[in-house]
Amino acid sequence: MMRSLWTAASGMIGQQFNIDTISNNLANVNTTGFKQVRAEFDDLIYQTIRTAGTPATEHTIVPTGVQVGHGVKAAATQRMFTQGSLQETGNVFDVAIQGEGFFRVMLIDGTFGYTRDGSFKIDSNAQLLNSQGYRVMPELIMPEGFIRETLTITQDGRVTVKVPGNDDPIQIGQIEIYRFINPAGLNAIGENIFKVTNASGDAIAGRPGYDGMGSLIHRFLEMSNVSVVREMVNMIVAQRAYELNSKAIQTSDNMLGIATGLKR
Repeated sequence: MMRSLWTAASGMIGQQFNIDTISNNLANVNTTGFKQVRAEFDDLIYQTIRTAGTPATEHTIVPTGVQVGHGVKAAATQRMFTQGSLQETGNVFDVAIQGEGFFRVMLIDGTFGYTRDGSFKIDSNAQLLNSQGYRVMPELIMPEGFIRETLTITQDGRVTVKVPGNDDPIQIGQIEIYRFINPAGLNAIGENIFKVTNASGDAIAGRPGYDGMGSLIHRFLEMSNVSVVREMVNMIVAQRAYELNSKAIQTSDNMLGIATGLKR
């Protein structure tokens, strides 16, 4: 059977994976804190028919070899942690990170998750939570009777608010953020949350605005960093590559048809 059939088939499978990745990017174009994912590929094993450097005569060698490739495979999905645009919301519990870093939340199993989504809320106990109800860590609880509109989060993470009977705002907590040596190695589990892996390294805690940490922007949210134009161009390229690989399969099939038609 012709190699090109399987080679082109691997190309179609690879471009289908590419389209899957692009589709997920486009689906999350309005997801708070979402980071674009890029599909990366490796070429498959080569069949060596003649090795370069093989002696040709007593005094010469073959300058180039003969190798035939067998297609492509998906090698990795690289998450691009570039800064997304900041959108003003006016919500007192919204906060965006400008620069490097993640918020930490406690998941239902007691482990920690990390997110760029700062669309926080409070529960009936006045405790700060994310949209899925996970507690923001370190814990932050609003004082009884706090005046909602006086809540302020500074760029370095200090949280202050006014309470009845006190004209001066009081500091009720400090928001910490966390960074990683290799954030691309984090494991995405959905709900805008990442978990630590051996590839990402352990979380490095810090105060916003110091020691390489990003700063906080109150009443703003970080939007997705997906570029719709770039993703549409990538989709066109992937579609054409898929089409070309299908043409290679059709051409191989026609060649086989010619070969089988020689005997009549």
